[in-house]
Amino acid sequence: MPIMWHRSNLHGPFTSLNARHKWAHRVSPRYRFLSLRFTPLRIGLLLLVLGAVTIVQNGIPVPPGRISIYNATVIPHAAFQPPEPGPYRAPDMIDTFASYKFRNTCNVSSLDLHAPFSPLCADRPSLLTAMSSGGRIGHDAPYMPRGCDMRWFTSEEVCEIIGRFDRIIVIGDSMLRHVTGSINILVRKDLGYGAVTDWNFSMEERRQCFCNEQFDVKACSVQGIYKTADVVAHDSGSISCSNPINVLMEEIVKFPIPKDEIDRLKVSVSVGHATSKPIAILFGHGLWSNLELQKAVDWLDTIVDTIKSVVDSQWVGLFVTPNAAGKEKPDDWIVSQGNKALMLYEEAMGIEVAKRGIEHLGTWNMSIQSNKYDGVHLDMRGNLVKAMMLDDHGDWPQGKPYPWRTGIFARESMTLGGTDSKSLWCPLGLDEGGPP
Repeated sequence: MPIMWHRSNLHGPFTSLNARHKWAHRVSPRYRFLSLRFTPLRIGLLLLVLGAVTIVQNGIPVPPGRISIYNATVIPHAAFQPPEPGPYRAPDMIDTFASYKFRNTCNVSSLDLHAPFSPLCADRPSLLTAMSSGGRIGHDAPYMPRGCDMRWFTSEEVCEIIGRFDRIIVIGDSMLRHVTGSINILVRKDLGYGAVTDWNFSMEERRQCFCNEQFDVKACSVQGIYKTADVVAHDSGSISCSNPINVLMEEIVKFPIPKDEIDRLKVSVSVGHATSKPIAILFGHGLWSNLELQKAVDWLDTIVDTIKSVVDSQWVGLFVTPNAAGKEKPDDWIVSQGNKALMLYEEAMGIEVAKRGIEHLGTWNMSIQSNKYDGVHLDMRGNLVKAMMLDDHGDWPQGKPYPWRTGIFARESMTLGGTDSKSLWCPLGLDEGGPP
């Protein structure tokens, strides 16, 4: 009997012969999501639900601790808040240079130099810290202190602040000379020639030392104003102050200090000082000592001893360290006077002057993103900011609180030589934390 071949059951006992055809009986994709179709009725119901939720949310009152962002003075989560309302800060939000001579020609607005915000610094230590650690958001952008703001004063306010002192003596190098020039720009309301002796200029000097070029150390250093008394003597009509002011510069840069410079300083400190007003001393030194700390400290101690020998405690002091270096800084000086050396010097000098009861203002942060002529000296814009920082520091002797502040935020009174001298801008040796 022939052997018959039987086809094996390839499907097994549990597999149907029609398994391969089951895919054909599945639901067509176009019917798969038929139950989720949006009909006009369903869309209408959804809109009604959303509308009801919105109405309920708008009807719930905002809790007392929560700030609404609509029409609010305080903007939540903003990096900087708007300045405080009121007349005291109003000048900060306008161009105070609008009435200055050559405003349009020089094309400088005070709003280009400082961006106001709130809160205003509540006391002098926080002000100095904020100004020393502030900066700019972009190259040559408006300067902003860190954490709390400074004022940008009008010329009339600057005159009033300077008038609180018997005199302001600026002692230092060309950087401090430029600060003196910037103060004269502010009190003369002249952006074109306010920092220089334009009353005796030739036509060539008027062309060379105009606007920003007033601070060119090569072409216009000799023409800089060293004393407001010279302005009073030769061009008194250019000073906008209704009160008497006295700002003078003593350019003392070398150490050991020559005897004739010491004698000249004694005269500047002592002559005519017969009032109860203090003398303000602004110190600035560093590059002439190649940022050598000990040499700079010896320079400062010699100056302080000279001042004390004449007026003892009737003076207040502020040390201003050099601004940052720019890209035009000569390569020969990058190691000894570059930005790393400047930062270390500013930190170390701040510690040393504090030991001597003198306050410190750093300018490295303020100037690192600003223009410099030669990699060393700031232009007019940067020097005007530096001058206004000094005016802010000098604003604190007056025993009046800010118009909107009371209690712990009010400025303390100032009594020279008395027990209440723990005030803002108090005499040397009487400041809180200083030597007895």
